[in-house]
Amino acid sequence: MFVIAAIFFPLLLLGLLLAMERVERPLNAADTGKGLEGFLHNAQPDEVDTLAHQGLPAALERYRRRLRRPPPGKHRAA
Repeated sequence: MFVIAAIFFPLLLLGLLLAMERVERPLNAADTGKGLEGFLHNAQPDEVDTLAHQGLPAALERYRRRLRRPPPGKHRAA
């Protein structure tokens, strides 16, 4: 019985660690640079103006839209 436990426990632990990594990856990816802290460090003047006049949700949406745009000169071929 001890031999079976000694064989399957590391495999079970490895499976649990892989499952936890799969759960954690989207949570970390969603938070990097797109939240309030990223906005405050990288906001452009027009985004700050939107923050002052329309509030945080509108300013964050404008900021996220800018992050999703491809950089100039990096357009995909049609």
